[in-house]
Amino acid sequence: MKNSDHPTQNKSTVKDKTNKLMVEPKKDAAKTLKDLFIDSLKDIYWAENALVTALPKMAANATSPTLKSAINEHLAVTKNQVIRLDNVFKLISEKAEGKKCEAMAGLLKEGDSILEETMPGAVRDAGIIAGSQKIEHYEIATYGTLVAFAKALGENDAAKLLTQTLAEEKESDFILNEVALNAVNHDAVRK
Repeated sequence: MKNSDHPTQNKSTVKDKTNKLMVEPKKDAAKTLKDLFIDSLKDIYWAENALVTALPKMAANATSPTLKSAINEHLAVTKNQVIRLDNVFKLISEKAEGKKCEAMAGLLKEGDSILEETMPGAVRDAGIIAGSQKIEHYEIATYGTLVAFAKALGENDAAKLLTQTLAEEKESDFILNEVALNAVNHDAVRK
């Protein structure tokens, strides 16, 4: 039986259901790719600044010296990424300002939950790595998109800076994975 043959469902019923799914844009919604690019930059700018505040807490709660070191090294990298974002804003003649990143706020809240729900030691370290990799994967997705937007907009200098950050985020994810696979996860199994 085809949809149109169904006795209780006609085209107007299907249309009504579709219209209910449509989201009405806000008055200040992005109208152009450049608007979306700037909005996304503000989002990740907030996220990186929030991470600068959160990373010391993660390091303080880690017990593995290798994990502490990796987190502290990434803190220095993240501070440089904020400076790089300042430069991207300058390149596109926009004011460097953040807009709350709900995704990062949620990931950081989840990270706090992991700390509360694990005892100090290898199991907590494994949780810190898991939470940190979720953050890295979010950042990798975001910077990949920003690079693509910058290139599409002809903002090649901005794309180069964003590509540097993308590479750093991938490297950080790799380092966290190595720490997990080479030590922390094995130690956590023994607890």
